[in-house]
Amino acid sequence: MIDFTLLGTAALLPLPERALTAGFLRYQGVSVLLDCGEGTQTAARRAGVNGIGVDVIALTHYHGDHIFGLPGLLQTMLSMGRTEPLWILGPEGLERELRPILTLAGPLPFEVNLREMGKGEGLSLDQLHPLWPSEARLTAIPTRHRVPSRAYVFSVRRAGRFLPEKAEALGLPKPLWGRLQKGDRVLLDGREILPEDVTGPERRGLKLVFTGDTSPCPALTEGAEDADLLVSEATYGDDQDEGLARERGHMTFAQAGRLARDAGVRRLWLCHFSQKLKDPEDYLPAAQAYFPDALCGTDGMSISLRYED
Repeated sequence: MIDFTLLGTAALLPLPERALTAGFLRYQGVSVLLDCGEGTQTAARRAGVNGIGVDVIALTHYHGDHIFGLPGLLQTMLSMGRTEPLWILGPEGLERELRPILTLAGPLPFEVNLREMGKGEGLSLDQLHPLWPSEARLTAIPTRHRVPSRAYVFSVRRAGRFLPEKAEALGLPKPLWGRLQKGDRVLLDGREILPEDVTGPERRGLKLVFTGDTSPCPALTEGAEDADLLVSEATYGDDQDEGLARERGHMTFAQAGRLARDAGVRRLWLCHFSQKLKDPEDYLPAAQAYFPDALCGTDGMSISLRYED
């Protein structure tokens, strides 16, 4: 199960009723913060999630409305006595862009690990920490903005149904069954046992996609294919703003709806609304013309994504 909370839905400027766009997901005790604009701490507190204990911060790009909340968050972690290491991921230029922010935060008693995410690069969570779940994967999809940018795909692989009779036939002790069920290989008396040796066909897992700022692009459509939830930027509501959206590296509601349709996603939440959109719901029909179940995201909106069976 993936728990996801949309912390904010605004673009560029935080509004009294709309924090800057950010997301928070949790899986098997590991939490990931997606972007961290000004006021993200407050938005997390309002939404009832623990932003201070976040394990990984994944930045889509380095514009201020996506990173200016970092110094305050790091200082709060300091004041709360954090000692656990923190990972910060982002596109190329991560160390250069974050150096001033880390300087502002001051000396920290915990390790801050920076890792650039190349175009299309993916990593399983156990590559960041050996105790984190190996079946969960974070992949960086190259997107189309005015600066290097990424969308993030958080996916969970699900092994086929475990077949005890096959495990018993191989002489596997029960303490090893759980590792094979999670998709890991095990060694027994010099033999390598693969998950497929004791399971049926792999079952559909879970997939969540968070776009950051982007115009429509083939890499994003491909990366979002069959997602359980696509959280997509939709800066402009009116179709007449499509030229402006293209110029500035953003999307209209209609473009987000078309992308969701073409990717065959199951749910679409729109966010990153321009401050000019007084009520984003007024423009929702433009997205629903292509994806009928599209929803306008609201601050604190949450969902638990579960396996189908």
